[in-house]
Amino acid sequence: MGVRTRFADVALQLAEAQSRIGELEAQLAHADSRDPLARTLLTLKAFRTQLDQDVARAHRYQRPLSVALLDIDGFRKINLRHGYAVGDEVLATIGNVISDETRVHDLACRMGADEFGLLLPESSGPAAHQAIERLLVRLENVVAGPVSGLSMSVGIAGLEAKQASEQVLAAAGEALQQARAAGGHQAVVFEGHVGEDTGDASHGDVVVALASALQERDQYTGDHSESVVEMSARVAEAMALGPEEVARIRMGALLHDIGKVGIPDHVLHKPGPLDDSEWELMREHPVIGERILRMIPGLGPIARIVRHEHERFDGGGYPDGLAG
Repeated sequence: MGVRTRFADVALQLAEAQSRIGELEAQLAHADSRDPLARTLLTLKAFRTQLDQDVARAHRYQRPLSVALLDIDGFRKINLRHGYAVGDEVLATIGNVISDETRVHDLACRMGADEFGLLLPESSGPAAHQAIERLLVRLENVVAGPVSGLSMSVGIAGLEAKQASEQVLAAAGEALQQARAAGGHQAVVFEGHVGEDTGDASHGDVVVALASALQERDQYTGDHSESVVEMSARVAEAMALGPEEVARIRMGALLHDIGKVGIPDHVLHKPGPLDDSEWELMREHPVIGERILRMIPGLGPIARIVRHEHERFDGGGYPDGLAG
């Protein structure tokens, strides 16, 4: 073998080694940007870097952008009841769900122990809210080890003119606090100014007014709702649910048929059996009820209960066919 041939072989081996080093460096950089627990998510550092870039781009081209902060409801209880290994499994599972339920160009990270951040370029606040609601519904069916049915409190903020990335994060944080104060299990879109008083989160008077409206609309439905309240509360207490959860279930039971205010009289009060088209209308009442309650800030958890009042364990219910 001549010197020139040996030199060519060495040069080829060197090029291959350099290429391999480049691949390893790229893999290390990718691994360094990923959360060690939820590998589908970015680290907080990588997320903030991308947020700064996307905020600048959104301002430059006058494009919408939203940020969401998501906090797991009752995560401390999960750790205490099942141990930290199960808590880690819950975090990893939620990370995977967030990745599955968001678009390719949306980015997510774990902000802290049980808090996640989500960056949604090209999305206004209302559009981001719709995406988050789909995510919350998906989480209700999630199973992570012995834990099933997860919920989150979410704060959403749309980017405003001349707003820095820290300010839009702070706005999302304010909205998250509103969601927590209202009982969790819901997403709140920030409106107003950071630090502004968000008002009273109590909705007792609103619930009573809605129940009275339902009673006026249909005497039978109103009386039936009152019976369902007591049965639901007894079941919840027998399951050893906490006082807040029992109160939430009571409100959901009281208002579970509120959507019937949107059903035409000829269907609602028909003396005989409903035909197929009439049943199609009647089956809309859980969705109508959810829509009514979501118009009232803080009633997101109750709205979700109302939407799912006709779901069945075997998956044969409606409107979403939830099973288990």
